[in-house]
Formats: sequence, structure tokens, C-alpha cells
Amino acid sequence: MAKPGSEDSSGRSHPKTDRRWDGEAGLRDAPPSYGALDLGTNNCRLLVARPSRRGLQVVDAFSRIIRLGEGVGSTGRLSEPAMVRTVEALKVCSAKLDRARVARSRLVATEACRIAENGMEFLERVRDQVGLDIELLTPEAEARLAVAGCAALLDGRSDLALVFDIGGGSSELIWLDLSRRRTPWRRTIADRLEAQSCIAAWTSLPVGVVTLAERFGGRHVTREMFEGMVEHVLELLRPFESRYGFRDRIAARPAHLLGTSGTVTTVAGIHLGLKRYERSRVDGCWMRTAEARGVTERLLSYTYEERMAEPCIGRDRADLVLAGCAVLEAILRLWPCETLRVADRGLREGILASLMAEDGHHRPNGRRRNGSE
Repeated sequence: MAKPGSEDSSGRSHPKTDRRWDGEAGLRDAPPSYGALDLGTNNCRLLVARPSRRGLQVVDAFSRIIRLGEGVGSTGRLSEPAMVRTVEALKVCSAKLDRARVARSRLVATEACRIAENGMEFLERVRDQVGLDIELLTPEAEARLAVAGCAALLDGRSDLALVFDIGGGSSELIWLDLSRRRTPWRRTIADRLEAQSCIAAWTSLPVGVVTLAERFGGRHVTREMFEGMVEHVLELLRPFESRYGFRDRIAARPAHLLGTSGTVTTVAGIHLGLKRYERSRVDGCWMRTAEARGVTERLLSYTYEERMAEPCIGRDRADLVLAGCAVLEAILRLWPCETLRVADRGLREGILASLMAEDGHHRPNGRRRNGSE
């Protein structure tokens, strides 16, 4: 059951927190808040936001590395320490959702819970112990929401774009044919959702930074180990490319990459020489793919301790970052685009845009479903 006064997994609201634009409720003084939770293999992330004229206005956010999927690749089960860590993080999320009095929310779990034998059992435990009803998201839904979440960063001058999300336990890749757009690109909530209609092909690879690092090693990575990771990812990607042939398409049409994950944001932060991670400088920045590869080369020359000392990596990601770079390298070898845009946004923003659109917040001039302004 959903927590009293909160949201069930379908996004339906409950009386205590239903602050949608309702003329009879008299709640027109401020837009309602919406919540999105992404429970991944490596991270637990929450975002609370309100609709704004150009998209989303963030109210609150939370992110914690919980490594829920640690060891699941070898045991097939979520471990007790990982579940305990995750429950503690979810208690923080629950408190933030209550404090924000969200009108609607959608709480989702991804690859770790999809593949673990006890994944659904764990989500039931979360419901009982924390009061949050978390939905198990399908790979297709995850891909579509990732597109909606970062669509505002698509380059309208390109015909094709590859949106990719390198996760902890899986990686989603979505090719967009932007020539299918029906309206000018204004980067509004409506445009975020229209981007989903541009999906030409997508795939979900059963590999991410956690599973790859556990299989090949993450602390002390030689170039041979790194090449082994890259080749493993390429083996998974080649059937997708053989079916759709995007390598030839991008040779003849303008195209770019759009990456949304801790890997690409980390690479961008290092490339920018940040002394501490700054989302405002990373989100939306452009890199030449040669520059991204330069960062990978630099990290390959580092020891594990040197990677830990890098301010945009830190202790929590030092054993995972090269696995993510291997996935990125496989993508760059298969689809050699010249430019890469970096998104510090994705699934959660896609969820929020979808919920707000369902309530009519994508309509022009602020007009809602009930006709109010």
C-alpha cells in the first residue's frame, strides 16, 4: 500500500497531498510540487519540482550512493547490507516527499531490482518499512523517460541524436530521428514529451558500471583489462547496430551524442578542470569526443588512489569510473560522432515532465485542464 497521504506507484494522488490546480480547492496561490524517485543499481536519487514557464523549478533533491546491486551479478540476489543501506536512504526520501507535500509522485526501481531474485521481495519490504510503493520500471519505459528528461539539451540542428544512459546495472541507448519533429524546438515540457515520438530505435544492455567493474575489476585496471571491457560492451552493441545501421546514417547526416549518467558528468567535470563538481557548469556543456577520450586516457594512467583524489570522482566512484569509460569508449568506436553533449538530468526529470503534462502544465499560456490560468 502507498504511504497515507502520499503517492501510489501509478502516479495517482491522495487527498493529503493533492495540491493540483483545482478551482474548488482554492490552491491557486502556487503551482503544486511533484516528486520523482529513481532507485538504481548504484544510486538512490530523488527530485521534487514545480512546473515553471520553461520547464521545471527544483524544490528539493537528494542523491546517495547505495550500491543496491553490489554482488547481484554473481549471487543473483540483493545482499542484506545493500538493502539496509538502501532502506536508510529511502527513509530520507520519504521525509522529503512529506515535507514538500507533493501533489503527485512516481517512484521507480530499475535494473538491480529487475534482475535480482529477491527484487520484488525487497520492494515489498520497502513498502512495509518505509511506506513507499516503488514501481519496477521496464527497460523500455526507462529509455523513454530518459529521453523526455534530457530532451531540452538536444541540438535542433541535428537530424540524428543518440541519447545514452550508462547506469549501474544496465545501459540504455536510444537513437532519435529529430527530423520527425512536428513543431519548432522550444524546450518546453511539451517538447520533452514530443521527443519520445522521435525514437527510431532503442536497446537496453545488461551491463553497467557496477556489473562491468565486478566482472573485470575496478580498482587496478590495466589497459588490457580496459580493452576487455570495451570489447565486451561492443559484443552486446553489434547486433543492435547490425539491425538498424546507424553508423552509415550518421556518416551522411548531422548527428550528435547526448550522455546522461555519472560517467559522462564525471568526464566533463575532469575535462573542465573543476576543483569540485559544479552542476551548473557540467549540465548542458559540449565536448568533442576526442576530448572525452583524452580524459579516459588520463584516468587509465592514474592509480586507484589518484582516481580517488580526483575531486569529480572521489572514493565512492573511484572503482567504477573506468568501467563507465569503457562503455563510453565502445559507443564512440561504434558511432564516431564528433560532439557529445553532457546532461546532468534524465530519468527523474522525464518522470516529472510526464506527470506535469498529464495535469495539463504543458499547455500554452499556463492554461490547465479546468480552464484556469
